[in-house]
Amino acid sequence: MSLHLCPFKSPSLKQANLVYYNRMKRSYFVVAIILLVLVLDQALKFYIKLNFSYNEDVSLLGLDWAHLHFVENEGMAFGFTFGWKYGKLLLSLFRLLMVGGLYLYIRLLLEAKAPLGFLTAVGLITAGAIGNIIDSAVYGLIFTESPYHGGVAEMVSFGQGYGSFLHGKVVDMLYFPMTWIHMPDWSPIWGGEDILFFSPIFNIADASITCGVLIILLFQRSFFRDNHLEKDAQPTEEIVGAAEMPPADASENTLAFDDTSSDAPTSEEDAAANQDDPDVLA
Repeated sequence: MSLHLCPFKSPSLKQANLVYYNRMKRSYFVVAIILLVLVLDQALKFYIKLNFSYNEDVSLLGLDWAHLHFVENEGMAFGFTFGWKYGKLLLSLFRLLMVGGLYLYIRLLLEAKAPLGFLTAVGLITAGAIGNIIDSAVYGLIFTESPYHGGVAEMVSFGQGYGSFLHGKVVDMLYFPMTWIHMPDWSPIWGGEDILFFSPIFNIADASITCGVLIILLFQRSFFRDNHLEKDAQPTEEIVGAAEMPPADASENTLAFDDTSSDAPTSEEDAAANQDDPDVLA
């Protein structure tokens, strides 16, 4: 018996490899965005914390409407705070849960082959949340308190700082007081008052979250309208599983036998058998 193995190439396996490669590229892209924002955010915060006294103000490029103004807050983005005793701890725990949820959501988006713009927006939001979590979790353990009346903070041994885990203060420094706006008397809010635009002081992490939300609202609303998660999701495991299964007619395509059966005698065996067979000799 002679057995010939014919090569079998599955197009599904090639597709699975392509899907996996594209998914990894998009994953690296999201990770790069998150790391870039975190490096910029933490580098600026470290510089401000170790070189600025509290409420110190420096003009950027000589502009009246762009400043570095060092403040700290225990609350949310743009300096909003909680008056509750355990508000800081609750906010820190909420941020941790949000980052965990965003991580799972990014994995779902990668599986669904979501648009790159939407992935960028979610990556920016995730980076901003992580950036402020680092402040809350670590800064109270590694920095001394920033004095309100002169002097700068110092970096100390881990655990010797001004606060405990998840009770650190978020460092803010970006301040853009662009113009004063006089509100009309009939306005239900701030009627007859002069309002400074833009008054909140924030950091790069806050700006990253805001940019991510604006990208979704202005450019990526179609993602939800078109139901990308339901329409495009195709888990990689299913593709790989399909690639590993041979087609129904694989037995016909992969194996080929010669015309001679393994039970058929050879020519030498035929001659010997004929010599011993009396009917053949007769």
